[in-house]
Amino acid sequence: MRLLALLLACSVALCAQAQESNTLKLIKTIPLPGVKGRFDHFAVDAKNHRLFIAALGNDTLEVLDLAAGKSLKSLANLHKPQGVLYQDDSNQISVANGGDGTFRLFDGISYALVKNIGSLDDADNMRFDAKTALIYVGYGDGALAVIDSVTMKQTIDIKLAAHPESFQLEKNGNRIFVNVPDAKQIAVIDREKQKVTATWPMKEFQANFPMALDEASHRLFVGCRKPARLVVFDTSTGKPVADLAISGDTDDVFYDPARKRLYISCGDGFVDVIGQHDPNHYQLRERIPTRAGARTSFFSAELNEFYLAVPQRPGQSAELRIFFAQD
Repeated sequence: MRLLALLLACSVALCAQAQESNTLKLIKTIPLPGVKGRFDHFAVDAKNHRLFIAALGNDTLEVLDLAAGKSLKSLANLHKPQGVLYQDDSNQISVANGGDGTFRLFDGISYALVKNIGSLDDADNMRFDAKTALIYVGYGDGALAVIDSVTMKQTIDIKLAAHPESFQLEKNGNRIFVNVPDAKQIAVIDREKQKVTATWPMKEFQANFPMALDEASHRLFVGCRKPARLVVFDTSTGKPVADLAISGDTDDVFYDPARKRLYISCGDGFVDVIGQHDPNHYQLRERIPTRAGARTSFFSAELNEFYLAVPQRPGQSAELRIFFAQD
Protein backbone atom coordinates (compact mmCIF):
# COMPACT_ATOMS: atom_id res chain seq x y z
CA MET A 1 0.00 0.00 0.00
CA ARG A 2 2.85 2.37 0.81
CA LEU A 3 4.40 1.74 -2.61
CA LEU A 4 1.05 2.39 -4.32
CA ALA A 5 0.58 5.62 -2.38
CA LEU A 6 4.09 6.74 -3.31
CA LEU A 7 3.49 6.02 -7.00
CA LEU A 8 0.22 7.95 -6.94
CA ALA A 9 1.88 10.88 -5.22
CA CYS A 10 4.65 10.93 -7.82
CA SER A 11 2.07 10.81 -10.62
CA VAL A 12 0.19 13.78 -9.14
CA ALA A 13 3.44 15.69 -8.69
CA LEU A 14 4.46 15.08 -12.30
CA CYS A 15 1.07 16.28 -13.60
CA ALA A 16 1.30 19.36 -11.40
CA GLN A 17 4.75 20.12 -12.77
CA ALA A 18 3.46 19.86 -16.33
CA GLN A 19 0.55 22.24 -15.55
CA GLU A 20 2.89 24.76 -13.92
CA SER A 21 5.14 24.95 -16.96
CA ASN A 22 6.22 28.43 -18.02
CA THR A 23 6.28 27.54 -21.71
CA LEU A 24 3.65 24.86 -22.36
CA LYS A 25 0.48 24.97 -20.25
CA LEU A 26 -1.53 21.75 -20.05
CA ILE A 27 -5.11 22.83 -20.85
CA LYS A 28 -6.93 19.64 -21.79
CA THR A 29 -6.64 15.86 -21.82
CA ILE A 30 -8.64 13.68 -24.21
CA PRO A 31 -8.96 10.03 -23.11
CA LEU A 32 -8.34 7.37 -25.76
CA PRO A 33 -9.78 4.25 -24.11
CA GLY A 34 -9.16 1.03 -25.98
CA VAL A 35 -6.37 2.48 -28.12
CA LYS A 36 -3.37 0.20 -27.62
CA GLY A 37 0.26 0.24 -28.72
CA ARG A 38 2.45 3.05 -29.88
CA PHE A 39 1.51 6.14 -31.87
CA ASP A 40 3.16 7.66 -34.92
CA HIS A 41 2.61 10.85 -36.89
CA PHE A 42 -0.15 13.49 -36.65
CA ALA A 43 -1.92 15.99 -38.89
CA VAL A 44 -4.24 18.86 -37.99
CA ASP A 45 -7.30 20.48 -39.52
CA ALA A 46 -6.89 23.87 -37.86
CA LYS A 47 -10.05 25.36 -39.41
CA ASN A 48 -12.33 22.68 -37.94
CA HIS A 49 -10.20 21.92 -34.88
CA ARG A 50 -9.64 18.28 -35.76
CA LEU A 51 -6.54 16.25 -35.02
CA PHE A 52 -5.64 13.06 -36.89
CA ILE A 53 -3.39 10.57 -35.09
CA ALA A 54 -1.82 7.45 -36.60
CA ALA A 55 -2.33 4.84 -33.89
CA LEU A 56 0.25 2.46 -35.34
CA GLY A 57 -0.04 -0.25 -32.70
CA ASN A 58 -3.84 -0.17 -32.82
CA ASP A 59 -4.12 -0.24 -36.65
CA THR A 60 -6.42 2.79 -36.56
CA LEU A 61 -6.53 6.48 -37.43
CA GLU A 62 -7.94 8.41 -34.48
CA VAL A 63 -9.88 11.57 -35.31
CA LEU A 64 -10.29 13.98 -32.38
CA ASP A 65 -12.39 17.10 -31.83
CA LEU A 66 -9.92 19.43 -30.17
CA ALA A 67 -12.47 22.08 -29.16
CA ALA A 68 -14.93 19.64 -27.60
CA GLY A 69 -12.16 17.45 -26.21
CA LYS A 70 -13.54 14.17 -27.49
CA SER A 71 -13.06 11.43 -30.06
CA LEU A 72 -14.95 11.90 -33.34
CA LYS A 73 -14.03 8.78 -35.29
CA SER A 74 -11.74 5.78 -35.31
CA LEU A 75 -10.88 4.50 -38.78
CA ALA A 76 -10.15 0.78 -38.39
CA ASN A 77 -8.64 -1.97 -40.55
CA LEU A 78 -5.46 -0.05 -41.31
CA HIS A 79 -2.06 -1.75 -41.26
CA LYS A 80 0.51 -0.03 -39.06
CA PRO A 81 -0.45 3.53 -40.07
CA GLN A 82 2.53 5.85 -39.85
CA GLY A 83 2.27 9.00 -41.96
CA VAL A 84 -0.79 11.29 -41.94
CA LEU A 85 -1.53 14.28 -44.16
CA TYR A 86 -4.56 16.59 -44.20
CA GLN A 87 -5.33 18.77 -47.24
CA ASP A 88 -7.74 21.56 -46.32
CA ASP A 89 -8.34 22.62 -49.93
CA SER A 90 -9.86 19.23 -50.80
CA ASN A 91 -10.85 18.22 -47.25
CA GLN A 92 -9.10 14.87 -47.64
CA ILE A 93 -6.97 12.77 -45.30
CA SER A 94 -4.06 10.65 -46.50
CA VAL A 95 -2.66 7.77 -44.46
CA ALA A 96 0.59 5.91 -45.20
CA ASN A 97 0.50 2.32 -43.94
CA GLY A 98 3.82 0.70 -43.13
CA GLY A 99 2.30 -2.76 -42.66
CA ASP A 100 0.82 -3.35 -46.12
CA GLY A 101 2.60 -0.56 -48.02
CA THR A 102 -0.55 1.33 -48.98
CA PHE A 103 -1.28 5.02 -49.38
CA ARG A 104 -4.96 5.51 -48.55
CA LEU A 105 -7.01 8.62 -49.24
CA PHE A 106 -10.17 9.31 -47.20
CA ASP A 107 -12.93 11.87 -47.59
CA GLY A 108 -12.76 14.45 -44.79
CA ILE A 109 -16.53 14.54 -44.25
CA SER A 110 -17.75 10.96 -44.63
CA TYR A 111 -14.35 9.35 -43.91
CA ALA A 112 -15.04 7.01 -46.83
CA LEU A 113 -12.08 5.50 -48.69
CA VAL A 114 -11.48 7.44 -51.93
CA LYS A 115 -8.22 5.99 -53.27
CA ASN A 116 -5.80 3.21 -52.42
CA ILE A 117 -2.26 3.17 -53.88
CA GLY A 118 -0.10 0.11 -53.19
CA SER A 119 3.52 -1.01 -53.52
CA LEU A 120 4.96 1.47 -50.99
CA ASP A 121 6.67 -0.93 -48.62
CA ASP A 122 7.10 0.49 -45.08
CA ALA A 123 5.34 3.73 -46.08
CA ASP A 124 6.15 6.34 -43.45
CA ASN A 125 6.40 10.15 -43.30
CA MET A 126 4.47 12.39 -45.70
CA ARG A 127 4.74 16.03 -46.77
CA PHE A 128 2.72 18.24 -49.14
CA ASP A 129 4.25 20.80 -51.50
CA ALA A 130 1.59 23.50 -51.90
CA LYS A 131 3.42 25.14 -54.83
CA THR A 132 3.36 22.03 -57.01
CA ALA A 133 0.46 20.10 -55.40
CA LEU A 134 2.77 17.11 -54.99
CA ILE A 135 2.76 14.70 -52.04
CA TYR A 136 6.06 13.14 -50.93
CA VAL A 137 6.00 9.78 -49.11
CA GLY A 138 9.07 8.22 -47.51
CA TYR A 139 9.17 4.46 -47.93
CA GLY A 140 11.08 1.23 -48.49
CA ASP A 141 14.81 0.67 -48.36
CA GLY A 142 15.37 4.23 -49.53
CA ALA A 143 13.04 6.44 -51.57
CA LEU A 144 10.57 9.29 -51.60
CA ALA A 145 7.53 8.49 -53.71
CA VAL A 146 6.10 11.52 -55.50
CA ILE A 147 2.29 11.52 -55.84
CA ASP A 148 0.24 14.04 -57.83
CA SER A 149 -2.48 15.18 -55.40
CA VAL A 150 -4.85 16.05 -58.26
CA THR A 151 -4.74 12.76 -60.15
CA MET A 152 -3.62 10.74 -57.12
CA LYS A 153 -1.11 8.87 -59.23
CA GLN A 154 2.50 8.12 -58.34
CA THR A 155 4.77 9.94 -60.81
CA ILE A 156 8.35 9.14 -59.78
CA ASP A 157 10.67 7.82 -57.05
CA ILE A 158 13.58 9.82 -55.67
CA LYS A 159 16.20 7.29 -54.56
CA LEU A 160 17.96 7.49 -51.20
CA ALA A 161 20.75 5.50 -49.54
CA ALA A 162 18.41 3.91 -46.95
CA HIS A 163 14.95 4.25 -45.42
CA PRO A 164 13.98 7.91 -44.85
CA GLU A 165 12.69 9.16 -41.53
CA SER A 166 11.55 12.75 -40.97
CA PHE A 167 12.03 15.19 -43.84
CA GLN A 168 11.30 18.90 -44.34
CA LEU A 169 10.52 20.98 -47.45
CA GLU A 170 11.65 24.53 -47.97
CA LYS A 171 8.72 26.88 -48.71
CA ASN A 172 10.83 29.54 -50.38
CA GLY A 173 13.40 27.22 -51.94
CA ASN A 174 13.56 23.94 -53.84
CA ARG A 175 15.25 21.70 -51.32
CA ILE A 176 14.06 18.76 -49.23
CA PHE A 177 16.15 17.78 -46.20
CA VAL A 178 15.85 14.07 -45.32
CA ASN A 179 17.03 12.15 -42.27
CA VAL A 180 18.55 8.85 -43.41
CA PRO A 181 19.73 7.32 -40.11
CA ASP A 182 20.84 3.90 -41.41
CA ALA A 183 23.15 5.66 -43.87
CA LYS A 184 24.32 8.05 -41.11
CA GLN A 185 23.49 11.10 -43.20
CA ILE A 186 21.10 13.88 -44.08
CA ALA A 187 20.22 13.83 -47.78
CA VAL A 188 19.52 17.09 -49.61
CA ILE A 189 17.13 16.78 -52.56
CA ASP A 190 16.57 19.32 -55.33
CA ARG A 191 12.82 19.23 -56.01
CA GLU A 192 13.18 20.54 -59.55
CA LYS A 193 15.88 18.01 -60.49
CA GLN A 194 14.13 15.34 -58.36
CA LYS A 195 17.38 13.86 -57.12
CA VAL A 196 19.84 14.00 -54.23
CA THR A 197 22.37 16.77 -54.77
CA ALA A 198 24.25 16.61 -51.44
CA THR A 199 24.65 14.50 -48.30
CA TRP A 200 25.66 15.77 -44.88
CA PRO A 201 27.33 13.11 -42.70
CA MET A 202 26.18 12.33 -39.18
CA LYS A 203 29.44 11.25 -37.56
CA GLU A 204 29.44 12.07 -33.86
CA PHE A 205 25.66 12.05 -33.28
CA GLN A 206 23.60 9.33 -34.95
CA ALA A 207 20.14 7.69 -35.07
CA ASN A 208 18.82 10.96 -36.52
CA PHE A 209 15.02 10.52 -36.64
CA PRO A 210 13.05 13.79 -36.02
CA MET A 211 13.71 17.05 -37.86
CA ALA A 212 12.43 20.65 -37.94
CA LEU A 213 13.31 23.67 -40.07
CA ASP A 214 13.76 27.37 -39.35
CA GLU A 215 13.94 28.47 -42.95
CA ALA A 216 14.16 32.19 -42.19
CA SER A 217 17.38 31.71 -40.20
CA HIS A 218 18.74 28.92 -42.45
CA ARG A 219 18.75 26.43 -39.59
CA LEU A 220 17.88 22.73 -39.62
CA PHE A 221 17.21 20.98 -36.29
CA VAL A 222 17.96 17.26 -36.07
CA GLY A 223 17.10 15.09 -33.08
CA CYS A 224 19.50 12.19 -32.44
CA ARG A 225 19.19 9.16 -30.16
CA LYS A 226 22.83 7.96 -30.13
CA PRO A 227 23.64 9.86 -28.00
CA ALA A 228 20.57 11.93 -27.13
CA ARG A 229 21.38 15.23 -28.78
CA LEU A 230 19.88 18.10 -30.75
CA VAL A 231 22.15 19.07 -33.64
CA VAL A 232 21.70 22.39 -35.46
CA PHE A 233 22.85 22.71 -39.09
CA ASP A 234 23.41 25.81 -41.18
CA THR A 235 21.46 25.01 -44.36
CA SER A 236 23.64 27.44 -46.34
CA THR A 237 26.82 25.48 -45.66
CA GLY A 238 25.61 22.03 -44.53
CA LYS A 239 27.77 22.33 -41.42
CA PRO A 240 26.67 21.87 -37.79
CA VAL A 241 26.80 25.10 -35.78
CA ALA A 242 25.50 23.94 -32.38
CA ASP A 243 24.47 20.89 -30.38
CA LEU A 244 23.11 20.25 -26.91
CA ALA A 245 21.98 17.33 -24.75
CA ILE A 246 18.29 16.36 -24.77
CA SER A 247 16.19 13.62 -23.17
CA GLY A 248 16.42 10.13 -24.62
CA ASP A 249 14.38 8.38 -27.32
CA THR A 250 13.18 11.45 -29.20
CA ASP A 251 10.78 10.99 -32.10
CA ASP A 252 9.42 14.47 -32.84
CA VAL A 253 10.79 18.02 -32.82
CA PHE A 254 8.92 21.20 -33.76
CA TYR A 255 10.05 24.79 -34.16
CA ASP A 256 7.85 27.61 -32.83
CA PRO A 257 8.93 30.68 -34.86
CA ALA A 258 6.77 33.15 -32.89
CA ARG A 259 8.56 32.33 -29.62
CA LYS A 260 11.90 31.15 -30.99
CA ARG A 261 11.53 27.79 -29.28
CA LEU A 262 11.84 24.07 -30.01
CA TYR A 263 9.52 21.43 -28.55
CA ILE A 264 11.08 17.95 -28.43
CA SER A 265 8.99 14.94 -27.33
CA CYS A 266 11.07 12.10 -25.91
CA GLY A 267 10.20 8.51 -25.01
CA ASP A 268 12.13 8.78 -21.77
CA GLY A 269 9.06 10.62 -20.47
CA PHE A 270 9.78 14.31 -21.08
CA VAL A 271 9.08 17.17 -23.43
CA ASP A 272 12.22 19.30 -23.71
CA VAL A 273 11.68 22.98 -24.46
CA ILE A 274 14.73 24.61 -26.05
CA GLY A 275 15.14 28.37 -26.36
CA GLN A 276 16.80 29.89 -29.43
CA HIS A 277 18.82 32.94 -28.37
CA ASP A 278 20.10 33.43 -31.91
CA PRO A 279 20.69 31.07 -34.86
CA ASN A 280 23.88 29.69 -33.26
CA HIS A 281 22.97 29.58 -29.56
CA TYR A 282 20.40 27.38 -27.78
CA GLN A 283 19.56 26.51 -24.18
CA LEU A 284 17.26 24.09 -22.37
CA ARG A 285 14.42 26.14 -20.87
CA GLU A 286 12.24 23.40 -19.42
CA ARG A 287 12.00 19.63 -19.14
CA ILE A 288 8.31 18.80 -18.73
CA PRO A 289 7.55 15.33 -17.26
CA THR A 290 5.07 13.24 -19.26
CA ARG A 291 4.93 9.41 -19.38
CA ALA A 292 7.43 6.81 -20.58
CA GLY A 293 6.87 6.09 -24.27
CA ALA A 294 5.20 9.45 -25.00
CA ARG A 295 7.50 10.40 -27.86
CA THR A 296 5.13 11.45 -30.67
CA SER A 297 3.69 14.94 -30.88
CA PHE A 298 2.59 17.83 -33.09
CA PHE A 299 2.70 21.62 -32.87
CA SER A 300 0.06 23.76 -34.58
CA ALA A 301 1.27 27.32 -35.12
CA GLU A 302 -2.24 28.28 -36.30
CA LEU A 303 -3.89 27.14 -33.08
CA ASN A 304 -0.87 27.84 -30.89
CA GLU A 305 -1.14 24.37 -29.37
CA PHE A 306 1.19 21.43 -28.78
CA TYR A 307 -0.26 17.91 -28.81
CA LEU A 308 1.32 14.90 -27.13
CA ALA A 309 0.14 11.30 -27.60
CA VAL A 310 0.52 9.33 -24.38
CA PRO A 311 0.42 5.54 -24.91
CA GLN A 312 -1.40 3.01 -22.78
CA ARG A 313 0.46 1.57 -19.83
CA PRO A 314 -0.62 -0.98 -17.16
CA GLY A 315 -3.43 0.69 -15.24
CA GLN A 316 -3.33 3.80 -17.47
CA SER A 317 -5.33 4.34 -20.66
CA ALA A 318 -3.92 6.12 -23.69
CA GLU A 319 -4.66 9.84 -23.95
CA LEU A 320 -3.90 13.01 -25.84
CA ARG A 321 -2.55 15.95 -23.87
CA ILE A 322 -3.12 19.44 -25.25
CA PHE A 323 -0.75 22.23 -24.23
CA PHE A 324 -1.06 25.95 -24.93
CA ALA A 325 2.17 27.68 -25.96
CA GLN A 326 2.74 30.57 -23.57
CA ASP A 327 4.70 33.74 -24.30
